[in-house]
Amino acid sequence: MSNYEKMMERTKWFREDRFGMFIHWGLYTIPARGEWIRCSEKMSKEKYEEYFNEFYPTQYDPKKWARLAKTAGMKYAVMTAKHHDGFCLFDSKYTEYKSTNTKAKRDLIREYVEAFRAEGIKVGIYYSLIDWHHDDYPHYGDMYHPMRDNEAFKDVKHDFKNYLKYMHNQIEELVTNYGKIDLMWFDFSYGDMVGEKWEATKIVELVRKHQPGILIDNRMGSAGNNMMAGGIRDEEPCIYAGDFASPEKIIPIEPIKNKAGKQIPWEACVTMNDNWGYFSKDKNFKSPETLIKTLVNCVSKDGNLLLNVGPNSKGEIPEESVDILESIGKWMRYNSDSIYGCGSSCYEKPQWGRYTQKGNKLYAHILEEPIGPVYFEGMKESIEKARFLKDGSELKVETPWNAEEYKDYGFITLPSHVFKTNYPVVVELTIK
Repeated sequence: MSNYEKMMERTKWFREDRFGMFIHWGLYTIPARGEWIRCSEKMSKEKYEEYFNEFYPTQYDPKKWARLAKTAGMKYAVMTAKHHDGFCLFDSKYTEYKSTNTKAKRDLIREYVEAFRAEGIKVGIYYSLIDWHHDDYPHYGDMYHPMRDNEAFKDVKHDFKNYLKYMHNQIEELVTNYGKIDLMWFDFSYGDMVGEKWEATKIVELVRKHQPGILIDNRMGSAGNNMMAGGIRDEEPCIYAGDFASPEKIIPIEPIKNKAGKQIPWEACVTMNDNWGYFSKDKNFKSPETLIKTLVNCVSKDGNLLLNVGPNSKGEIPEESVDILESIGKWMRYNSDSIYGCGSSCYEKPQWGRYTQKGNKLYAHILEEPIGPVYFEGMKESIEKARFLKDGSELKVETPWNAEEYKDYGFITLPSHVFKTNYPVVVELTIK
């Protein structure tokens, strides 16, 4: 079996589930100015250490988070075990810089995986390849390190091999100490810090040794801002090319394919507001309607949506995020058949919305109220039956009096009340 075939076999569940929850959480929630605060403010290790001493998430209840994800229709989740700041939310024996040494005295990752598994949600773990806390990670001259311009670090020597050993040991802890892990999400490569700089082949072999069916993202082998490229697009991808592409805050204009024109699994990771980690002043939340349309957009192009939440320092998901996820869940309750197990359609994108398809079931996502009936170009003889997905009611396919010249079009008239909200209206078509 080729590497491509193995990738497609491993990602079968991933391409069925389509919708996941991303969770960014850590010390950066205390200053509440985003997860890149050490980098953006060039903050010293000593200053950032204050947040380690303060971290005490008394309201952390991953069972509540898991129930919320399930309510929203999310089938899998990915949580930060270590972000770029190096703080570990798990009980690693290779560092003292971990949640079990804070006032919390809790292995936050263990509680997460147990709570989400209990709700039937697959679990993924995010692990940063970058580490601004470790003494042997490059400081001065690095593109992103908080001390990149600090002359005091100009002549400091770093044993990067020692850092790699530390990183590999922690990765092994994550894939051996927490039961079955469905997905590892590594982040990120840049400049010459890519591929074998991380000893990526060894990482993949290590991870698959303990978790043979696990999925791995493409960011060990894809450097820079283009997370849709890298070795994953090769006809025969290398071992660390990843199982799926990971575009960030952007939806591809069409399905992602490799150089041979074959489908590549992909997942767009998207924030609800403008930041991944909790940012108290960031109230620029996207509407539930926008995010549902984004989910539909992804699935219509054979992709997934990984939607982020940024809990605060107490361990609570912001009310705005809760409200958004509950609203998405109400739509998913009736329309999830048009998402789970679906992908792109053999029919061209219509002007009024998007298609998703699963076998002979074609789902028409109507994104705006039409003037008159909804038309289906070239499908008059192809539609066997039609129904309104929300309630299952039958819909007639007919040619109205004023559309005689459109001989090969199918037309369906929907009652105006179904367009009272801006949520996609879904019609299920059974195709002959």
